[in-house]
Amino acid sequence: MSDTPEKPVPEKAAKEKRPQQVFTLLVEVGRHENDGLPKGATGAGLLCYASGVDEAEAVRETVAILKQADLAPLDVTGYGTLAEREKQGHEIGEEERALMSRALDENSVIVAQMSPFYGDEKA
Repeated sequence: MSDTPEKPVPEKAAKEKRPQQVFTLLVEVGRHENDGLPKGATGAGLLCYASGVDEAEAVRETVAILKQADLAPLDVTGYGTLAEREKQGHEIGEEERALMSRALDENSVIVAQMSPFYGDEKA
């Protein structure tokens, strides 16, 4: 043991709080017991809107929630924020904007669409 007094742990410097944003993610899932996917499906693609301070956080939260729902995330593709998508020329309808707004308001992950995959589909 040291005779020197313990240094007080400084409180975290007042970090600038980064605002939440909504990211568009396409998540490919495989099969898992009790996943709720249709019989005969080999997996699915899920279009999600997820809030986070950055895309990495949005991906982590989305994967965690999907695992809690007994889904098996295999791959995640990020398409960016609303502003990034608009800059790329994506057409974004009112329904999609409303879902993005809901994800931001609720600080949540919204699964907007699920498309099952079947083994006979050609890539």
